[in-house]
Amino acid sequence: PAAMGDGFGAGLGLALASSTFIGGSFVLKKKGLLRLCGRARAGQGGHAYLREWLWWAGLLCMGVGEAANFAAYAFAPATLVTPLGALSVLVSAVLSSTFLNEQLNIHGKIGCILSVLGSTVMVIHAPQAEEVSSLESMAEKLKDPGFIVFAVCVLVSSLLLIFVAGPRYGQSNVLVYVLVCSAIGSLSVSCVKGLGIALKELVSGKPVLKEPLGWVLLVCLVICISIQINYLNKALDIFNTSVVTPVYYVLFTTAVMMCSTILFKEWQHMVLDNIIGSISGFLTVVSGIFLLHAFRDVPFTPNLLPLFLQPGRADPHPPWSSARRHQSCQHEPLLPSADKGSLSAEEEE
Repeated sequence: PAAMGDGFGAGLGLALASSTFIGGSFVLKKKGLLRLCGRARAGQGGHAYLREWLWWAGLLCMGVGEAANFAAYAFAPATLVTPLGALSVLVSAVLSSTFLNEQLNIHGKIGCILSVLGSTVMVIHAPQAEEVSSLESMAEKLKDPGFIVFAVCVLVSSLLLIFVAGPRYGQSNVLVYVLVCSAIGSLSVSCVKGLGIALKELVSGKPVLKEPLGWVLLVCLVICISIQINYLNKALDIFNTSVVTPVYYVLFTTAVMMCSTILFKEWQHMVLDNIIGSISGFLTVVSGIFLLHAFRDVPFTPNLLPLFLQPGRADPHPPWSSARRHQSCQHEPLLPSADKGSLSAEEEE
């Protein structure tokens, strides 16, 4: 029991550290992109950010966070580690308001919270995946027709977003570039899963280096990560970090769950409470995304609050005086005094 407690504490600490590093990496990358004054920005297809040390610091933080997240799964259950990844959204929002002077109104904050809660509910109620313990079983699952159709749809939709929707709507709609990152990211997670299995077999002494599947997965992972970094930088350069981070988290989590469902057949043995939880989580995510986008440019000032909630302003007529006010109104003249005088003069004439 003591060893299990130590492992649980280590997994919890690694998961929290992962969320902190990943959330801070978005802010560091954005800070580096903002320093590109007069140079080709990532939003216009430039790569001058590669010469900014802040951007590289953000990339390093993201790498450390992903490594800590990977290590956390070795100590703590996935039902704990995966929902804690949502904390990176809150870390990024707080740091953005502190170091980037980005304003997030009350609607955006509620949208972020709803998105995180909805994603957490979806993860908690997700079923367990089928066990994949070797590259041979992984190869069999990659040959499944359902996964092949999913991969083709991801690639075709990503090409349409890059070459058709990107030039038209990429500068005004945050979903274009973030959808590219999320769709390609679902494939990269599958590659990471396969490489993890290969690494485990390599440690056990199996001749994994002679297997072509491991090298194919490594090449695919490098390509997917390169595309994700490129288009995530474009999204961060154009839009606020407090908007990009929660949207990316929600869409990426949804895409990964869809890919895992098709690849590892997770939904075959779902019970009713998990179905209800998944649907409720999805609807919560949709509500959060709507609040985040529909009202992100609407200023929310104290003047929009009800009168009794506005600071420094009180109701000049408290409720207890309403009866007296109505009573006094019954004895007030219907016409002003000047009008009454003129009316009496007309009556005399």
